[in-house]
Amino acid sequence: MLYGNILTPDGWRLGWLRWQAGRVTAIDGDAVDPTDNDHPRLLPGFVDLHVHGGGGADAMEGGEAAATLARTHVRFGTTSLLVTTMTAPPAEIERALRDAAAWVAAPPECAARLLGVHLEGPYINPGKLGAQPPHARPGVIAEVEALLALAPIRLLTLAPELSGHAELIRHLDARGVRVQMGHSLGSYEEGVAGLAHGARGFTHLFNAMSGLHHRKPGMVGAALAHAEYAEIIPDLLHVHPGAIRAALRCIPRLYAVTDSTAAAGMPDGEYRLGTQHVTKCLGGVRLADGTLAGSTLTMDQALRNLVAIGLDLADAAQRLSRFPADFLGEHAIGRLEVGAHADVAVMSADLDLDAVYVGGECVHRRDAASTTETDPCR
Repeated sequence: MLYGNILTPDGWRLGWLRWQAGRVTAIDGDAVDPTDNDHPRLLPGFVDLHVHGGGGADAMEGGEAAATLARTHVRFGTTSLLVTTMTAPPAEIERALRDAAAWVAAPPECAARLLGVHLEGPYINPGKLGAQPPHARPGVIAEVEALLALAPIRLLTLAPELSGHAELIRHLDARGVRVQMGHSLGSYEEGVAGLAHGARGFTHLFNAMSGLHHRKPGMVGAALAHAEYAEIIPDLLHVHPGAIRAALRCIPRLYAVTDSTAAAGMPDGEYRLGTQHVTKCLGGVRLADGTLAGSTLTMDQALRNLVAIGLDLADAAQRLSRFPADFLGEHAIGRLEVGAHADVAVMSADLDLDAVYVGGECVHRRDAASTTETDPCR
């Protein structure tokens, strides 16, 4: 059990969070304003639906990569995540999916929960690759079904304007796969049509999509006018704080992702993003031409950034936990309530991450006296 300011779906309570066999059994205590005390903030563990890498490992490498990134990101409060692939030749995508699926089936110890795969590409617009390699192509149902047989693909990013993608969106929605629109040159009308066909959100809102103009609202305009959900990268490099605040006013369940690369949790230097070499420097990751190539963001820093631009802590926290969990249809994570997994990010009043619990097991702890980090699993 843990004592502190507990963020529940009904608000803050100061008291005891209790669990058994990895599930919350009771939350005792009274309603409270956490700013009135210095007790720990017990937040739902963070849920990151867009993670390419971390700890020096890139998901497209296959092998141990999924386990490494899950062990890396749990140190920053992420207790559940989707291993995210990139646009690549078919054989490389298939290898990455097989290896990720093996870790989903046999989860690594002392790591974030692996919920499955986010397939970002190759079904994107070749004119809006961003940092994706030039292997984009339209998707066909038979090929996507073959990929679904290799791994639990929970989320798929595509460009809705490509030929055949209206039918593909409808098919994926019927199969229970969430579809987000991104890496797109689509018009406002094509974005609205994508939502009507069954797409549920937008991938890294504002980035790698047709922008908002008052006579051509573009994919951004479709998101701001119609979306219930969209992901955004709040590293304050990918999107200006003013644009984040505009999106918050328009999209009720805007949620945070890291879009992190192998460089997350690592020192400055050279890393891989798929087959490409990227450089981590000054808090960002870029290709040789200066293009932003994913991020080094971690979810605890995403929380601090959202609070820094004016969000209340409870509002910021739900955009890292409950909203992405709900988007994926996962209702036992991303919240602290009876019956939910005991996934907890324990933070100080200053929003330093002090400890992380996954299923009631402490997998990371920071020594408050020395500010050193320890691994309770060792």
